[in-house]
Amino acid sequence: MKFFELLNKACANEGLEFDEDKYNKLMQYKDLVIEWNEKINLTAITEEEEFIKKHFIDSIKVFRSSELKNSKKIIDIGTGAGFPGIPIKIINPDIEVVLLDSLNKRVNFLNEVINKLQLKGVTAIHGRAEDFAREKKYREAFDAAVSRAVANMAVLSELCIPYVKINGHFIALKGPAVDEEIQEGLKAVTTLGGVVEKVIEVEVEDTDLNHNLVIVKKIKETPKVYPRKAGTASKKPIK
Repeated sequence: MKFFELLNKACANEGLEFDEDKYNKLMQYKDLVIEWNEKINLTAITEEEEFIKKHFIDSIKVFRSSELKNSKKIIDIGTGAGFPGIPIKIINPDIEVVLLDSLNKRVNFLNEVINKLQLKGVTAIHGRAEDFAREKKYREAFDAAVSRAVANMAVLSELCIPYVKINGHFIALKGPAVDEEIQEGLKAVTTLGGVVEKVIEVEVEDTDLNHNLVIVKKIKETPKVYPRKAGTASKKPIK
């Protein structure tokens, strides 16, 4: 039960409750990722302990943000194999979660996880962040948008901030070297109606990994021209 203790410690450090049911769901989820990983590329991390630390605990650490803890409805942009959205859902079943990914095979995988784990109040949708952000159902409809996607702050801001309601938050999971990236993304954040509120340092238990949560508060509506059409944000970031 070494992994139970590790996950329990990570949750306790964020003031979260952890129990056997949550543990069993996480382990079942891990097994599904590794099983499907043989068919579609979901993760390069398949060793069990590393998986738990770098995927599960890293996702759980988003709860260090009170902005996420107080959210009732969130969207995970570019969720991939479901990080951090599915661990967030398992740890706090009361949060409504939408998982968005541009690859249909990954969405099929996410639906399998949702069904097998019998998760309620979580939806996986297939499409581009730029397209769904223009739909009334999704635009400025969430308390928080989270993303662990591999894109810089300027690009991620354009993909995520349009989903956040005013006074809501965009939370980006970032590695250790984040200051320069934030500086380069400030114009984009401001243009899209946000302000960088703070950076929260997080550690992954029993490792020397140190990550950051960049917390952006939405203070005004995102101009209608954003997000621009698919692919434009990465080709021509707002500078």
